[in-house]
Amino acid sequence: MVSSSSDSETVQSRWKAIQAECPDATHLLAVSKGHPADVVRELAALGQVDFGESRVQEALPKQQALEDLSGLRWHFIGRLQANKVRAVVRAFPVIHSIDSQGLAERTSRIALEENQNPEVFFQVKLRDDPAKGGWEPDALREVWPQLQLLPGLKPIGLMTMAPLGLGPEERQSLFHDCRTLADELALSDCSMGMSGDWKQAAQAGATWIRVGSGLFGPRPEHLV
Repeated sequence: MVSSSSDSETVQSRWKAIQAECPDATHLLAVSKGHPADVVRELAALGQVDFGESRVQEALPKQQALEDLSGLRWHFIGRLQANKVRAVVRAFPVIHSIDSQGLAERTSRIALEENQNPEVFFQVKLRDDPAKGGWEPDALREVWPQLQLLPGLKPIGLMTMAPLGLGPEERQSLFHDCRTLADELALSDCSMGMSGDWKQAAQAGATWIRVGSGLFGPRPEHLV
């Protein structure tokens, strides 16, 4: 699928608007899952480097189609399944979604076997939400001495997602709690905030905002 010129202009204008509003310390992660490689190429031409994907089977052909763009950096943002760890470690230098000690240990072992050293975010659950995984703060504090010493991994931050139904003030509070916990653990980065709430996340100290539909528009039906 090739984007029309009007669609391209819309994506470019959205990208420029988000970049203009982002604080200097906040980086835009363009969530390209469900969108074709040519759209990624268009944004890369503007200077966008970091792109997020959540399905390995979709990401690999896209990466191959764009392998001439050597400066791109791919982030895995989907739920990391144990049987997909090796493929993710091979294809993604940044992983946003390690949500258990067992998964962290498995990723560490496979990263060593593959001679990789991915940057990783540990997923935290700061409010009750049965739909999402992650450590509760006290549980993460308890295992943190072990996690930060796992070989083959480069811990850089925490990732969180707000449960559905939270109001603006509740989201702001959640993002602030994530930033506070990251600071407590001496982690520089927070991956939080999406298309609908990235401004609140940036105000609370997000260093990475994950924007998909707010940048690319709705995913094409055949790619959803």
